[in-house]
Amino acid sequence: MLSEKQSPETTPRRFKNPFVYSSLFLLAVAVYVGSIFLSRHQVQKQREADQAAVEQLGGRELAIQMLYATPEIRRGETAQVCFGVANAKSVTLVPETRPVWPSHNLCVDVNPNKTTTYTLTATGADGKQVAQQVQVIVR
Repeated sequence: MLSEKQSPETTPRRFKNPFVYSSLFLLAVAVYVGSIFLSRHQVQKQREADQAAVEQLGGRELAIQMLYATPEIRRGETAQVCFGVANAKSVTLVPETRPVWPSHNLCVDVNPNKTTTYTLTATGADGKQVAQQVQVIVR
């Protein structure tokens, strides 16, 4: 007949086996180490994607990537001068009097009274400058 008291033998043997606990510990360590490798791989892929974007947007060199304007207007009309620069600390558009700033894509409204040549000058952090010109013809 069974007694009301539980004997130590009724506890399942698998919980007494130290192999179970060490196996669980090793599994947890393996999952942790695997997650570290996975996160490092994701960081590396993000770094490569960021580098590709920097190269696509002009690399590390100071550059005027684009400069164009409305080619021809009638006297009294408004034209646009658009530009894009890479790695510039400052830009100037002459003879425009309104301020402009470094951008990958910026358009400025201009109102020339006569045919005008606009000069865009981009200055890098090291003081190096690059310049390009575009002309708006006024009829």
